[in-house]
Amino acid sequence: MPHVDLILFRGTDGTVPLVEWLDGLIPKARDICLERLGRLEDFGHELRRPHADYLGDDIYELRAKHLGVNYRMLYFFHGTKVVVVSHGLSKQESKVPRQEISRAIRRMNEFCAAPARHSARLEQ
Repeated sequence: MPHVDLILFRGTDGTVPLVEWLDGLIPKARDICLERLGRLEDFGHELRRPHADYLGDDIYELRAKHLGVNYRMLYFFHGTKVVVVSHGLSKQESKVPRQEISRAIRRMNEFCAAPARHSARLEQ
């Protein structure tokens, strides 16, 4: 049961926040983040620390680190077989800022209201 379908959140304007964020990363950090996304797809709900953590309000973080920078990708589950990645962020502090969690919650609500409209795939 661990394997899940990995979906990226697509905004109403057609942009995919995670792809835009990944495109701005240095190549090594991007590769590490893509590896983590593959791990999330393979292990789904069973993925735990140090690779993932629960933040609250049905939002999780996918965790990566490179050269002292913490990279986080926020995600949520849609049923038992689908994981939706809201967006990514880079941070120095230890906690994910509350406004980033709130952004992921807003996107989760948008996605749940119209999944087909807010779905994109990761193309590598």
